[in-house]
Amino acid sequence: MIDDLDLGFDDEPDRGEKGRHRRGFVAKRNGGSSGRGKTFFALFMALVLLGGIGGGAYVGFDRIRNHFVTPDYTGSGSGEAQVEVKRGDTATDIGVSLYDAGVVKSVKAFINAADENSRSKNIQVGRYKVRKEMKASEALVMLLDPKNRLVSGVTIPEGMITLAIYDKLSKQTKIPVAEFKAAAKDPVALGVPASWFVRKDGKKSPKSLEGFLFPATYELPPKATAEQILSIMVEKFLTVTEEMKFVETVQAERGGITPYEALITASIAQAESVNHVDMPKVARVLYNRVYTDNYHCHCLEIDSALNYWLRLQGKDPKDSDVLKRSELLDTKNPYRTHGPGSDGLPITPISNPGIDALKGAMDPPPGDWVYFMTIDKKGTMGYGRNDAEYIELTRKMCQNKVLTGSNCARFQ
Repeated sequence: MIDDLDLGFDDEPDRGEKGRHRRGFVAKRNGGSSGRGKTFFALFMALVLLGGIGGGAYVGFDRIRNHFVTPDYTGSGSGEAQVEVKRGDTATDIGVSLYDAGVVKSVKAFINAADENSRSKNIQVGRYKVRKEMKASEALVMLLDPKNRLVSGVTIPEGMITLAIYDKLSKQTKIPVAEFKAAAKDPVALGVPASWFVRKDGKKSPKSLEGFLFPATYELPPKATAEQILSIMVEKFLTVTEEMKFVETVQAERGGITPYEALITASIAQAESVNHVDMPKVARVLYNRVYTDNYHCHCLEIDSALNYWLRLQGKDPKDSDVLKRSELLDTKNPYRTHGPGSDGLPITPISNPGIDALKGAMDPPPGDWVYFMTIDKKGTMGYGRNDAEYIELTRKMCQNKVLTGSNCARFQ
C-alpha cells in the first residue's frame, strides 16, 4: 500500500500553526537545496512505484501530489470578507486570519506569497476588506493597498475641550458620552502618570483629563471601549511630549515651574491664539503676568478661562465685550482670573493643546510683554509692555473694527 511507504514527506497541515515563523514578519526560506532535492527524489520514487504497481494506483496520486503542491486558489475571488492585521502579526498569523475567513486555501500559500514579495513587510496594522477564495498572492496585494483598509478614524482638532471630545467620540463610536465621562474620572488609570499633577504654586488641582487628550487623527480599534480610546489618546500625548523632551526642558529652563503648570499655560495659549505663530509669545505674556512683578497683579485676567467654566456647565461661551463684571468677579467660579484671590494659573488646563502650543509653553521667546491683543480681523496679535503700548494696541483694534462702540470712545 502507498500509505506504508516512508517517502520523507512534510506532514504540515494546510492551515499552518500560529507561532511558526516567529523570527520575522515574513517567514524566510532556507537557501540550501538538500530538502527540496529529497522532496523531488521522493516524488520520483513514488511515480516509479506507482507505475510499477499499475494504473489503479493512480487513484491515490492526488493525495501524494498535495504533499508537494501548496493548496491555493487560482482566481481573484468573489464576495467579501474582512480580516484584521494586529500589531506584531507574522506572515503566519496573517495567513491564519485569511484562512479562517475563507480567503486563502492554505496558510502556506500566503506564507509563500509573502516570501516572494519584498513589500509584504509593509502591511499595516488595521482591518481590511478582501474577497473570499482568492489566490494568496492576490490577497497579499489587497492587503498592501491602502484603499482596502477599513478606517474607523476620528480627528480631534487642537484646542477642543474634553467635553466636546467626548461628544465627538460618541458620535463616531456610538458609545454613550456618559461612558467617556465615567472613564475620565480616573486619569491615572488611563495612563497619565501621577507625577504630571504636581505643581509648585500652592494651588490644589483636581486630577482632570483636560490637557492630556492630544489632538490628532486616531484610527479606533473595532469594539474599543471608552477607556481604551481615551488611553490611546493619553498614550499619544505622552509619546509626543517625550519626543519633544517637554518635561526635561520645563524642569531645566522654566524657573522652577512644573510640567503641569507649563501644560496649563499651553492650554491657555492654544485658546487665546488665532495663529500658531503667536502661541510662544502668548505663553511668555502669561508667564510674565503670573511669575514676575511686571503686571499690576500676579493674575491672568483672561476671558478664555471664564468661558471654559461656562462650557463645563453646559452654557455657551461669551465674547469679551458682553461679559458682565459680575461674571468676571464671580467667586463661585473656580476658574476665575479677575479680582482679588485670583492670582496664579487656573486649577487645570482649559483645553487640549497641540504641539505648537506645547512648544511655546516649553520654550517661549524672551520678552517683557504683559499684554497681547488681537488687533485685526485676520487674527494678528499685538504685544505691549506697558499701559502706553496697551492704549496704542487698543486704538488699532478700534481702527480695524475688532473693537467697536462705547469700548472705543475713550481711545479716540
